[in-house]
Amino acid sequence: MTLSIRDREIIRRLAGEVARIAALPVQEQKRSLWRKLNSKQRVRPMVMIDQVCWNEMNVDNELTLECEDAECREYEDQLRKILYQWKHFPVDMVVEPFIRIPKAVTNSGFGVTVKFEEISVGDPTNSVAGFVFTNQFETDADLDKIKMPVIEHDPRETARRLEVAHDLFDGALEIFEQGVDPEVGVWDQINTWMGIEGVLDSLIDRPEYMREMARRMVKGYMSMLDQLEEQGLLCYNQSLIHCTGAYTDDLPAPGFNPQKPRTKDIWMYGLAQMFATVSPAMFEEFEIDMCMPIFERFGLVYYGCCDPLDRKMKQVRKIPNLRKVSMSPWVNEELGASEIRGDYVYSRKPNPAMLAWPEFNEKEVRAHLQASVEVCDRYGCPLELILKDISTVMYQPQRLWRWAQIAMEVVGATGTR
Repeated sequence: MTLSIRDREIIRRLAGEVARIAALPVQEQKRSLWRKLNSKQRVRPMVMIDQVCWNEMNVDNELTLECEDAECREYEDQLRKILYQWKHFPVDMVVEPFIRIPKAVTNSGFGVTVKFEEISVGDPTNSVAGFVFTNQFETDADLDKIKMPVIEHDPRETARRLEVAHDLFDGALEIFEQGVDPEVGVWDQINTWMGIEGVLDSLIDRPEYMREMARRMVKGYMSMLDQLEEQGLLCYNQSLIHCTGAYTDDLPAPGFNPQKPRTKDIWMYGLAQMFATVSPAMFEEFEIDMCMPIFERFGLVYYGCCDPLDRKMKQVRKIPNLRKVSMSPWVNEELGASEIRGDYVYSRKPNPAMLAWPEFNEKEVRAHLQASVEVCDRYGCPLELILKDISTVMYQPQRLWRWAQIAMEVVGATGTR
């Protein structure tokens, strides 16, 4: 493949800027802080920003793509976003001296095509939309729609990607051949096949049916993970796990072989967001106990997302190798901190809606973040503040920049970059 001189020059210029930033001493300082936090040490709270509404961020054409080749544009987009974030809201991000090149891996999935109706689009330039999913599981026979995933690798395509990457990045950024970072959420997947109402109604009206569906899903995920291990296609050396720093001294496990990573060498994240409204007992039966075979095989587990877990910590504690627990905007922070204490990292999700108010209230943002710091201080919780799910900043990116400054002031990290 021959790339244009102009495209190559654009990529190499941006890669050089990233490499310069990646070489700064602060990057290793941040990695060290993440390792300490993930070892449950009481370092100052760490801050991350992810899942940004990039459609609202472009200032002075900092995110405007100039390359013509589609593959180059993907790399350009990635590099420009790294540089933009480092400039405007770096918080505790780590800029790596390498670029990850994904292996050409395909997953046949479970054989069920998601059917939905799009019902709400607030901003056509934003990927965030509202959906109603069609329930495709009404009868016992429908369970047979669920097939076992098949993993396949195209080594020729992987080699082609690596060849292009070396041409673009050699001398600027190192090349890291990236395996699959598996997503293994049982119930979020089932939700797309049945809709939330369909799932919740069936948990009550057809519990054995839902148990069988979950069993088949778990069996499929276990097969998928086995195939990834056997073919040497799993990722390793994770920088992030579900929007948070993944640096740790506890992984990989003894006997690690970079040619054949195992699930016990890496992090996973688990979640069952639709279970926010079910009882702790139902959560334990259908999520924790049902998914235990998956949890057990990973080296470390980050659990939770938008689902409030402050009243379900007794059940969450059953997860082996649990290291971080999400505390969403809807938890009672006092209760959550009293349950977590120093046993796990308290992964606080500040409310992104504060960035979407008609007026950006810095005083409210500061108080919101300070409350998390104070409650974790009282109960001895290692704390991270993870701002994510940012659907809009009302086309005022300066709101996000200022949020980042306030957060770093609250955690006592001003001037660290």
